[in-house]
Amino acid sequence: MTEHFCSITLTVNGEDVRETVEARTTLVDFLRERLGLTGSHVGCEQGVCGACTVRLDGVTVRGCLTLAAQCEGSKVETIEGVSDSGEIADLQEAFVRRNALQCGFCTPGMLLSAQELLNSQEHASDGVPSREAIRAHLSGNYCRCTGYQAIVDAVEAAAVARAHARSSISPGGGRSARFSGPGGGGSASAHTSLSPDLGSPSAAKKRTLPSPSRGGWSTPRSDGAVA
Repeated sequence: MTEHFCSITLTVNGEDVRETVEARTTLVDFLRERLGLTGSHVGCEQGVCGACTVRLDGVTVRGCLTLAAQCEGSKVETIEGVSDSGEIADLQEAFVRRNALQCGFCTPGMLLSAQELLNSQEHASDGVPSREAIRAHLSGNYCRCTGYQAIVDAVEAAAVARAHARSSISPGGGRSARFSGPGGGGSASAHTSLSPDLGSPSAAKKRTLPSPSRGGWSTPRSDGAVA
C-alpha cells in the first residue's frame, strides 16, 4: 500500500515550520516526534483526558484528534511556547504555591485550559470566574493525583491576582497583585521574576528537550512539561 504524504507550513511557538508528514499523523505526534516538543502528552488518544491539549489559532484543541495536515497555515502554541513567553508565569507560580501538580502529566493541558478560561474572563464583571465555572471549564482535563481541589484553588488565586493587577497600578507604573482565596494568602508581582525551572524566557535558551518518547513518563518540570 502506498503511503500518502503531504507538505505543511505552519507556525509553532512563533517559528515557521515546513515539514512533510503522513496524512494520518496527529498533531500531538508531530509535535512530539518531529519537533521534540514533549510537553504535549499522549494519553487516551480519544480526546477525553486532555493531556494532549495545545492551542490552534488561539483556541485549545485536542492534539490527538487533530491531524497535522489540518494545521496548514495555522498558528500552533504548545506549553513550551506559552511558558517561555512568560504569558502564564503567574498561573505557573500559583500552581506551585497551591501544590496543584504532582506527577505533572496532566499539568500542561490544565495550564493551557486554565489560561483560556482566564483570558475569556478578563472583560467579564470582575474577571474572576466562580469555582463552579473553573471546574466546568477544566472538566475535560483529567488528573489522577490531586483530586482537583488544589487546581481550582490555583486558578482562582491567579484570577484574583490578575483582577487586582488590572485595577491597581502602583505610583511607579508597575502593577502589583495579591493572591487570595482558599489555601492562604501571599503576594506576587504581576511581573514576577521566576527561576529557570519555572519556564522563564531567560531560561528558554538554556533548556534542551530530550529525545521524545511516545507517552513516556519522567520527572515533571515546574512549568508542567514532562519529557
